[in-house]
Amino acid sequence: MAATPVWSVDPRTGKQREQVAAEATPQEVDGAVRAAHAARGALGDAVARAAFLRAAADLLDGAAEQVVRAADAETALGPGRLTGELARTTGQLRAFADAVDEGSHLDIRIDRADPTTAPPRPELRRYKVPLGVVAVYAASNFPLAFSVPGGDTASALAAGCPVVVKAHPDHPATSELCASLLRRAAVAAGLPPEVVAVVHGFDAGLELIRHPLVTAAGFTGSIRGGRALFDAAAARPVPIPFHGELGSLNPVVVTPAAAAERAEEIGAGLAGSVTLGVGQFCVKPGLVLVPEGADGDRLAGALGKSLGESGPGVLLDHRMRENFIAGVRERAALPGVEAPVAPGSGGEHTVGAGYLSLPARTLLEGRPYEVLLEECFGPVTVLVRYADQGEARALLGRLPGNLTATLQLSAAEAAGGPGPAAELIARATALAGRIVVNGWPTGVAVAPAQHHGGPYPAATSHSTSVGGTAIERWLRPVAYQSVPDALLPPELREANPLGLPRRVTGDLPA
Repeated sequence: MAATPVWSVDPRTGKQREQVAAEATPQEVDGAVRAAHAARGALGDAVARAAFLRAAADLLDGAAEQVVRAADAETALGPGRLTGELARTTGQLRAFADAVDEGSHLDIRIDRADPTTAPPRPELRRYKVPLGVVAVYAASNFPLAFSVPGGDTASALAAGCPVVVKAHPDHPATSELCASLLRRAAVAAGLPPEVVAVVHGFDAGLELIRHPLVTAAGFTGSIRGGRALFDAAAARPVPIPFHGELGSLNPVVVTPAAAAERAEEIGAGLAGSVTLGVGQFCVKPGLVLVPEGADGDRLAGALGKSLGESGPGVLLDHRMRENFIAGVRERAALPGVEAPVAPGSGGEHTVGAGYLSLPARTLLEGRPYEVLLEECFGPVTVLVRYADQGEARALLGRLPGNLTATLQLSAAEAAGGPGPAAELIARATALAGRIVVNGWPTGVAVAPAQHHGGPYPAATSHSTSVGGTAIERWLRPVAYQSVPDALLPPELREANPLGLPRRVTGDLPA
């Protein structure tokens, strides 16, 4: 049987650009995983691992013009956006290299033996070890930061885990280019190139999650695709962790006081967040609770004006365009739903931004309005007009788990203290992994305190895919009891030859 070709496609025209690769056969997936598994021991050298990550960042920066050009040709995201994404990607790689050098991710804990406790306590030394080969499923909307050289790959490599990436079909040429740079970086750091591999094809993705040598997986994509892989990971003879980011409404609550204070500013800011990246961000605000009345009307007017001026945009591929148009049409056809600025087709290859609106009491009726509580990927949001705090609380109680929840408060409400604003913070905390006040959720800072995840279906685990603690997904703890010092891993030996941070008998190091 002839191999199925993998084509790079121009989303601006829908035409094929070039054949990049062929879909991987089961034998090729097996070969990639086994080669990665065989190379895992080399990643045990922390110095080489950190050097590898920094070399990868340097090579990507050095090839920035080529990388951005390739990504733009396949995604239509534009050089400006992609230049920023590349900087974020290389920054992640360097940040994880710093984390490897610093070593606190190993969470070293030492409890001295104490015969006076009841029962007597033996000597215990605990740290974390890498899981093994990690499968990474690249995202469509971030061809760099959530793809081959992205956060899942960087954090797994930092943990000491080799990676096999299932490339996204929307940017195969970019994926191959970035993979070649990562493999060059591995060799430059004295590591085998097999610590990073890329496979293509839907069936290859299924083979990958089922492979007995794959020990964990990271995924960014749709609820349907992520849930299928999550179920496959759980159904294996030996189940494995599946860290999936699936979908999110990212609700926004505008209080009456905030609308009275700055309706036009909020409306314009919301439009900018909804249209950023043509609405193709996983943290796009998709459901906005706005008070009824004149202040809410001013906000809606400002939103509509800004959306109407935004112009048509190109989505990542024509399938997404068709899904967006169909999804908007389905939602707009519901009784009581209005489209003050109608989103949908903007031309043969483009879409237009807009918003839908309905009363909160209508949405609270349940069927058939549940579809409005599902993510619609693209430049659209739903304004839900609530009459009072009771309706707003009832709506928040209906929402699924989310990556983010945003509160637009007045200056007085934001000053803090007990009251309605504090109650909103508590309700938002139950809903989402990141709470934003008087800002917008689009734009996920890569920082140690960041959390990019949330209750299901936003994510399938409680971990983060962005920030320093993303490394924890690919490690497992091991405790050594009464093991002679000479037989301990270097990280746990009494002399601390690697100079790593550690807690001794529960105390923080000096």
